[in-house]
Amino acid sequence: MANPVILHLRAETKPAEARAALTPTTTKQLLDAGFQVYVEESSQSIFDSAEYEKVGATIVPEGSWPDAPKDRIIFGLKELPENETFPLVHEHIQFAHCYKDQGGWQDVLKRFPAGNGTLYDLEFLENDQGRRVAAFGFYAGFAGAAIGVADWAFKQTHPDSENLPGVTPYPNEEALIADIKKDLEVAVQKNGGKYPTGLVIGALGRCGSGAVDFFKKVGIPDENIQKWDMQETAKGGPFQEIVDSDIFINCIYLSQPIPPFINYETLNSESRKLRTIVDVSADTTNPHNPIPVYDIATVFSDPTVPVKTTAGPKLSVCSIDHLPSLLPREASEFFSRDLIPSLLDLPNRDSAPTWVRAKQLFDKHVARLN
Repeated sequence: MANPVILHLRAETKPAEARAALTPTTTKQLLDAGFQVYVEESSQSIFDSAEYEKVGATIVPEGSWPDAPKDRIIFGLKELPENETFPLVHEHIQFAHCYKDQGGWQDVLKRFPAGNGTLYDLEFLENDQGRRVAAFGFYAGFAGAAIGVADWAFKQTHPDSENLPGVTPYPNEEALIADIKKDLEVAVQKNGGKYPTGLVIGALGRCGSGAVDFFKKVGIPDENIQKWDMQETAKGGPFQEIVDSDIFINCIYLSQPIPPFINYETLNSESRKLRTIVDVSADTTNPHNPIPVYDIATVFSDPTVPVKTTAGPKLSVCSIDHLPSLLPREASEFFSRDLIPSLLDLPNRDSAPTWVRAKQLFDKHVARLN
């Protein structure tokens, strides 16, 4: 490669974020293709820096990216810390969460033009058919369903005064399934031998299929799982079927305003079965959030927040916005593998359609700042 692309993998700073945008496996693929890759040491990544060094990456100090040469592309996953305001001078690849009128989007976005930097938002890297080239959806749904089942099980064996305790990332999928399955079996016995019922909206997508997969792997019978998608929601909410389920998993991608799936009127009923909502989509600050019964993003250390209902059993929402971090190794490998073909196109990013569209979208939203 005459002018090699230089990637700088920054360490994630979001609490409990153990995923990485590049894995040692995909780093080796890029190095073999002629890229240069710098990897920051990380105090929270599931991958040890020695794994990257072994495949040929150059290891640099954690948090060193702001002072890196301008010709490096800074590559990360989650948004930068909100308390930082300095102008961004590099090209950045990351999830920035600032294109859909999220709270504080202007403050996030304005840092890029302030330093003549560029944002390629991972959420909007799309192929010619308009489909995202890579997404964490499957493991977001998988982990969301795990939290949902854990919360339902916890409610069967603990008083309403207690909330589901904090969770930490698991080393692998098998450990997560075994842990939740053990709690579920105890809860089912307390519930008269009855497994919970679950309703997944967006069941045909990556995220929804992950949620359904977890339900099945943990032992919930298929007949207990309702799988909804656009056909079932076309009539518009709110939906009584959600209220009549034990666990509701929202996995839709919100692209335009829609009627709410639930509201306080439907929830404030003594006959409500619903105990747990997992909003995998986590459009917490979006003014059109179809689950308008909570207003904070929960975190792994405190994964649920009670819904203030006036009738019926205790109801909680999980709105963690980086659920795949519960399974950081598998989620990172899954995402990074899908992203590799687009990353290999970075030398031609001025003409490669995926990157051109991402740059045009950035310019469009920067124009909105004015």
